[in-house]
Amino acid sequence: MGLKVIVVLFFVAFFCQYSTCKFGTKDVSIPAEVKTFSLDLFANRASIVNPQLAPRLTEAFRQKVINQTRLRPLATNGDFAISGYISSYSVTTSGISNGVAGNNRLNVGFHVILKDNIVDKRSFEADVTRSFDFNANTNLRDAEIALLSEITRTLSDEVFNKIFSNW
Repeated sequence: MGLKVIVVLFFVAFFCQYSTCKFGTKDVSIPAEVKTFSLDLFANRASIVNPQLAPRLTEAFRQKVINQTRLRPLATNGDFAISGYISSYSVTTSGISNGVAGNNRLNVGFHVILKDNIVDKRSFEADVTRSFDFNANTNLRDAEIALLSEITRTLSDEVFNKIFSNW
């Protein structure tokens, strides 16, 4: 074998190894027999309701599962049936300077429900709560508009990790 052939084989083996790692870890915690998922529209059961949050969170999560797993979406009765709801949505003061609120914190809680339709003992429910700070001089409506993308991305990631990671 010539040196060129050995170099080419080395690069092919190197490329295949990294391709395998990349794709091999993608679904590492999804059982092999699970092929599909269904997703109910997330509800909003919090005392304060941001009407845009639940539908945007549902769609962001759906896209994350489609893009980052091998699972195929079904309208109903997926191997993994996923649902959940926004359980809390509140504002607190998080920073005070000279006796005046400097920062506020938007606290958002989400309750996720996974129903495994293949092996029921893998089904579970869990809660996720995340906080998002904003300037106290900003009213809640403006803060919600500014933070909506971050809230959606963060909660979508957290719910995804609860379901698909072995943490």
